Amino acid sequence: MNRFSDALTRIYNRLVEAYGPQHWWPADSVLEVMVGAVLTQNTNWQGVEKAIANLNKNGLLSLDKLHHRPIEELAEFIKPAGYFNLKARRLKNLIGMVAEAYGGDLDAMGQMETAQLRQELLSVNGVGPETADSILLYAFHRPIFVVDTYTYRVTSRHGLIEEEVNYQALQDLFMHHLPLDVEMFNEYHALLVRVGKLHCKRKARCEGCPLKPLLP
Repeated sequence: MNRFSDALTRIYNRLVEAYGPQHWWPADSVLEVMVGAVLTQNTNWQGVEKAIANLNKNGLLSLDKLHHRPIEELAEFIKPAGYFNLKARRLKNLIGMVAEAYGGDLDAMGQMETAQLRQELLSVNGVGPETADSILLYAFHRPIFVVDTYTYRVTSRHGLIEEEVNYQALQDLFMHHLPLDVEMFNEYHALLVRVGKLHCKRKARCEGCPLKPLLP
């Protein structure tokens, strides 16, 4: 085991011991994960839950309904998620890709090879690497590590990356030095979000953090 593998494994084990399983992603279907991945951009999950509940309550949580609903109307239902006009367009773009490329068949979409599916997701206007990888990991159960602000903060503060590292390089750190395991990547991402919200904020609050003993 090299230095990076050892460090990443120690971080993971300490977070599991401190917080236990996180049970991500809280969704009932592939479509709900996809919708949530778009809506959670630049907002908190509580707002996303309310927006998804609105869609559910109004019978809109289906590919066909989302595809044919006007953007202006869709925006009204997802207001709790913030940036609702922008997110309504992005959601329509994603649903449109599924409708056009796969005839609205999410099972067929799920049969695609991971690299190709990732490229198709990234080709959608408004879907960046974090959103695409969240869909791949949580909806289609592919061993892809999702990188976010908390991932960057924890790894940089623990001396595992340089400050100017990009998304791909940070993702490679995890995927090259850990087993390609869907369940582990799921838990690891969720645990980093948990410790990030509690301790690894913009200004670090290290007191009481389970990772404090591992700081360089």
